[in-house]
Amino acid sequence: MKYNLIASGSKGNSLLIYSKDTVLLFDFGVSKKKVSDALACYNLSFDKIDAFFFTHLHHDHCLSIAKADSDLIYCGCKSINSINKSLEKSHQLESFKEVQIKNIKVTPLPLSHDCKESDTFGFVIDDGDEKLAYITDTGFIPEINFPYLDNLDYYIFESNFDPKMLYESNRPEYLINRIMSDKGHMSNNDSSYYLSTFLGNNTKEIVLAHLSEECNTKEIAKSSFETVSLSILGYIPDVKLKISSFYEMITGGK
Repeated sequence: MKYNLIASGSKGNSLLIYSKDTVLLFDFGVSKKKVSDALACYNLSFDKIDAFFFTHLHHDHCLSIAKADSDLIYCGCKSINSINKSLEKSHQLESFKEVQIKNIKVTPLPLSHDCKESDTFGFVIDDGDEKLAYITDTGFIPEINFPYLDNLDYYIFESNFDPKMLYESNRPEYLINRIMSDKGHMSNNDSSYYLSTFLGNNTKEIVLAHLSEECNTKEIAKSSFETVSLSILGYIPDVKLKISSFYEMITGGK
């Protein structure tokens, strides 16, 4: 499995998965050109995408949804009209109900976020050889998801904010409270705690994603991961740690 985190953050999100001629796009919150540029890394064109999965319908995750073939869209819609498309019932995601696209099995996991237009999901992506978790935009991870997230090969995990930076920011109180709530985002410590619990012998790479530009830094996110890992595990895991920002693509897998 190869992955390309095209963008991750409040300005746009998109993840490309490529395995054995199967091409999936998770979130389409960037331009079609950005996605096409990522596909070009594998000598692929936009029309080779087999399916488009959406975590939820906030703008930074579905900006370019109109550019996707409506027959290939999978989304957890509360209202079909919310995406202004005809979405087949079979393409409406349900928690833990697997979707098979050629050789890849996608399992939606229920998350907790304040999106009125749709349910919010994370995904476990399994190509038969490796598994990847894509978890973003959630205030916490429901315990019912834990067995699905144990000892995977790759984790792309939200590590949105540093609490001190958030409280000292110029953001209004209502926004701070929203971000900190159970329907907001995960802090560096939250993310690191979950990852320290989930990772195992199979784990090769971790990407800390969806970092706030105003209330986080790569250095603080990395330090938090190391500190929390030492506290919980007694050591810093020997895995490749990558930290994303909106302005750079992160590639991985094999």
